[in-house]
Amino acid sequence: MANTYTQLYTHLVFAVKYRQALIQPSFREEVEKYMTTILQEKKQKVLAIYLMPDHAHILIGQNPAIALSDTVKLIKVESTNFINEKQFIPEAFRWQEGFGAFSHSRSELDNVIKYILNQPQHHNKQSFQKEYLATLQRYDIEFKDEYLFEFFEENKNNI
Repeated sequence: MANTYTQLYTHLVFAVKYRQALIQPSFREEVEKYMTTILQEKKQKVLAIYLMPDHAHILIGQNPAIALSDTVKLIKVESTNFINEKQFIPEAFRWQEGFGAFSHSRSELDNVIKYILNQPQHHNKQSFQKEYLATLQRYDIEFKDEYLFEFFEENKNNI
């Protein structure tokens, strides 16, 4: 698209199906690199990525020619296939439906990148559930509990 100029920074968050801690340190970086390659092939600029055992954080400089939902669908489908083909885990891997997407200004990028890259330390202090709910509230995003990620911190018998 000639004469199109944008500055779109989006922080994506999505979870492993049933919030299972399936992304292991032994293959985490390999999956992050694969996801980065997929995004770069679609002209998305990956600024930060970190896969926790049960969820993902990705900050992209968004390509305006591709719908955000298409980008998330692509990255989830392709990374699912990659994890399953590589047989990193004994059972079938899947991401939960849905995602969170939060826009940021250029002036916020350093803080968001640090936040994403320091996920293990951050989650020693706050659970993913509390973090995600606080983010929705901070951005004044209306939500219904039944459409949120499947959270099982309080009742792990539901898995």
